[in-house]
Amino acid sequence: MPVPRALALGAAAALGAALAGSYGGRELLHRQAATARRLIGKPLGEQAPDADRTWKASYGDPLDLVLLGDSIAAGLGAERRKDTLGGRLAKGLAKQTGRAVRLRTAAVVGAESSTLPDQIATLPGGYRPHVAVVVVGGNDVTHRVPVAQAAGHLEDTVTALRERGAVVVVGTCPDLGALRPVPQPLRALGSRASRQLAAAQTAATVRAGGHAVSLADVVGPFFITNPDEMFSLDRFHPSALGYRRTAAALLPSVLTALGVRAEVPFGHTAPGPHATAT
Repeated sequence: MPVPRALALGAAAALGAALAGSYGGRELLHRQAATARRLIGKPLGEQAPDADRTWKASYGDPLDLVLLGDSIAAGLGAERRKDTLGGRLAKGLAKQTGRAVRLRTAAVVGAESSTLPDQIATLPGGYRPHVAVVVVGGNDVTHRVPVAQAAGHLEDTVTALRERGAVVVVGTCPDLGALRPVPQPLRALGSRASRQLAAAQTAATVRAGGHAVSLADVVGPFFITNPDEMFSLDRFHPSALGYRRTAAALLPSVLTALGVRAEVPFGHTAPGPHATAT
């Protein structure tokens, strides 16, 4: 997840005329961002636990799962590898399919949508994952990346992963309004901007044949109502429980994409006809 200074800059660009047009309004946003920085700091560092391994190896007939995106996809905030997003997804997928899951994490802390091609480039040339899960967008919002540009990079990424034979599930940009250390009006501006990007990501993902999951709608309410349990030490990244909830939110679309589940629940958008693994 992004740092408050970047959030301040991105929010300031989106502020309405009554506030953004005034010197006092800009100063208010900068003061709020400085306060949030002091409260949060960087207690987690920038290295997530290494969860890459074969999960439930005894099940056999492994599925290959790759995660791309930012610090959420990487699992920053989890203390144990089994509590990362990748670990949680791998365990849930193995349980639902009765197959082992080989996890590979290409996600990078701090990544924006424009860096997704670089993450794909780190994968071996012959690597053909069954499932690719992408979570990205927060850093695009905070660094004021135009929505169309960020969504375009995501659409190209989904296309490239599909060309490798993978079904693709995208967790769209989380609601930055859930970040309680960020004061108002900064938080409300971040919420609006992140939801605008999430809507564009959904459209781009479906166009490219992927499945989109609105993290703001499906798991966001848990972060808003139970922040102490859902956020980790820095109050920016998910805790072990936060990742468990996020993985549970993504799993129905993963199973639908693989042809294991017929329908998707609220907050999930599937392409038509459903694409299945090859």
